[in-house]
Amino acid sequence: MTTAMRVAIVTDAWHPQVNGVVRTMTEMRRELIAAGHEITMITPEQFRTISCPTYPEIRLSLGFPGTVGRMIEACRPDAVHISTEGPLGWAARQHCLKVGRRFTTAYHTRFPEYVQARFRIPLSWTYAIVRRFHAPAEVTMVPTRSMIADLQARDFPHLALWSRGVDTEMFTPDGPGAFAKDERRPVFLYVGRVAVEKNIEAFLELDLPGTKWVVGDGPGLAGLRQKYPGVRWAGIMSQPDLARHYRDADVFVFPSLTDTFGLVLLEALACGTPVAAYPITGPLEVIGDSPAGALDADLRQACLRALELSRADARARAEEFSWAAAARQFAQNLRPTAVTKSEPLAAAAP
Repeated sequence: MTTAMRVAIVTDAWHPQVNGVVRTMTEMRRELIAAGHEITMITPEQFRTISCPTYPEIRLSLGFPGTVGRMIEACRPDAVHISTEGPLGWAARQHCLKVGRRFTTAYHTRFPEYVQARFRIPLSWTYAIVRRFHAPAEVTMVPTRSMIADLQARDFPHLALWSRGVDTEMFTPDGPGAFAKDERRPVFLYVGRVAVEKNIEAFLELDLPGTKWVVGDGPGLAGLRQKYPGVRWAGIMSQPDLARHYRDADVFVFPSLTDTFGLVLLEALACGTPVAAYPITGPLEVIGDSPAGALDADLRQACLRALELSRADARARAEEFSWAAAARQFAQNLRPTAVTKSEPLAAAAP
């Protein structure tokens, strides 16, 4: 069992954002506190923010290394974890390097691929920046083994596995459903950001029987609603309503080519809904060799094959993942930290 620690976690992704990174860090905080650790979160809630260009739903913090450094030192951490490569992450990295604090990082998102999808910037340029961000970390935590192999091929050092979990009491086959009782069957469901990097149009363009549903919001929503009027658009919803949608769908479709894991895959499986996806990093790790989903380079064929799969097998696969196990893995990957280059900055309010 890992000794209880005071941990400072710095993240640019936090509430009210709705995405996999926020869900992951929320669950980590809850599980780590339950295990006896003292957790200090340094998040955009504590700073002035501005809208991210082309993506106003995301707020970028105006956090400076001195301010972030004082907040880190104020909690007298045994370990420092930098979760994201945003403004707060860079500020925390700069402070830790300045005073000689060891720290860990996490690779949640294929950020270079997202930037390429939006702005056509070459992958090599963005990977060079992201690699530079993570290089000084004692450990960079990565959600899948295949993603570790990919980053190793790009010369990222000090990689370690940190998997993900799912709340199998919230997301369960048992409970209310019937959101689509008047829809033509089968119902194919997508849940996630409505954005170009999610490759959602690969799903929307498919010639499939029945009905397509989309749950989520994002910068592409208005244009896609107009382009695909036959799709049912549900927007963002609470976890209970989301579980209701998962369990009433016949197939959960995951068209992304860039996600490193895909928590929504586990949520759908936990509700007994088989998955259709491309055979990429996240689905390969989540589905594995199980009969819980259909992976195919032809997404339409994957969708049709998934209709034949067992809902009991889907649920059984989800039960192999837990947030408690993910939190233990996270804690084991942390590294003790201490100031070695200079005296720590005096604690002060941001």
